[in-house]
Amino acid sequence: MEGDPTLRLRVFDLNCWAIRYLSKRRQERVQLIGDVLRREGFDLVLLQEVWSERDYSDLKAKLGGCYPFSHYFRSGVIGSGLCVFSRFPILDTLLYQYSLNGYPYMLQHGDWFCGKSVGLVPAWGGHGRFALPSCQLHAEYCREKDAYLPHRLVQAWELAQFIRHTSKAADVVLLGGDLNMHPEDVGIRLLRGWTGLRDAFAEATRFEGCEDGCTLVPKNCFTVKSELLPFPLGIRIDYILYKAVSSFTVKCEELKTTTGTAPGMDIPFSDHEAVMATLCIRRQGQAADATLGTSEPMLADVVTEARTEVGVGLRAAQRQRYSTGRMAVLALLLLLVQAAAALGALAGLAAGQPFPKLSFSLLAFLAIGVLLLATGLHLFHTIEVKMLQGTEEQMRMALRALQERP
Repeated sequence: MEGDPTLRLRVFDLNCWAIRYLSKRRQERVQLIGDVLRREGFDLVLLQEVWSERDYSDLKAKLGGCYPFSHYFRSGVIGSGLCVFSRFPILDTLLYQYSLNGYPYMLQHGDWFCGKSVGLVPAWGGHGRFALPSCQLHAEYCREKDAYLPHRLVQAWELAQFIRHTSKAADVVLLGGDLNMHPEDVGIRLLRGWTGLRDAFAEATRFEGCEDGCTLVPKNCFTVKSELLPFPLGIRIDYILYKAVSSFTVKCEELKTTTGTAPGMDIPFSDHEAVMATLCIRRQGQAADATLGTSEPMLADVVTEARTEVGVGLRAAQRQRYSTGRMAVLALLLLLVQAAAALGALAGLAAGQPFPKLSFSLLAFLAIGVLLLATGLHLFHTIEVKMLQGTEEQMRMALRALQERP
């Protein structure tokens, strides 16, 4: 290798919360994000929740000279919201949409319509190949009664498997995104333990920003304060994780978060604080963590805990499948009874008995509507059951391999 073997990589990660027609002061915030990216000159920019492709196009036009390479990942009904801007050539792209993404009938949350995903951007940084996954997992909404925990664990497991199997040819793996999990949650421990990724906040030599590295803080004017009542300082759910794979070492020299409003403005960039890391990447003989493997000595306990939670979600999904199936059968029986009654009433017309067309029609429409809805939900929960069963089986096999390892 010619020249300095050390590369200092500056990374910017932000959940933009840019929903067209719904997000507050969206266009103004997008312009502010573009301004700070031009001014600071990061090497890599990982953005989530850019759900308006027009916003991505505006950012791309604004940043074209600074970031000649970019990609927007499309998925779901309204889009994954993931995009990447890079100073380094992008070699390829790959999008994986998680098998479980919440429930389509939970319209007030909308995660299912986003098609939550992980997007991979292999890039060439001059010193080696980078694997740059950017992702977002299902939101928590209620920590006391987290109905989405099994889905989020399935996503964390699939994300870990995705990283293990797609980053083998890379020299450095760099994951950024809104993981919607606290640092000690089982999903984070599973992801880090199974992939060996390191947390930039925990590893940083210098830190500057919100206390404890929180990225969702009460003083942000866009956050829902009621969701943070148990956490007076806020919560840390946005991460930059990294790992050297081959003959490289990676060290986080500095980590920063934004701390409120944008410079000279009365609004922040988003409802999340941005995370900015300076990584020192050096090529040498052999990295200490040269393979994508399991790094936590208690990983078997973590997998067991995650598998237990997935099992709880599986039993709940089986109950919902049974309930919706029973509802569909009852609706079908009601239609059959109506058909029999209608035939009897039509036969009675010869005797001059009136036929209640309106009542029969309304009841028939109601039964058909219930039948269609219940059948659709039954099919959805059947798929959910199969996905949860598959993940539980994968975790069981992984646990057995861990326990049999000498």
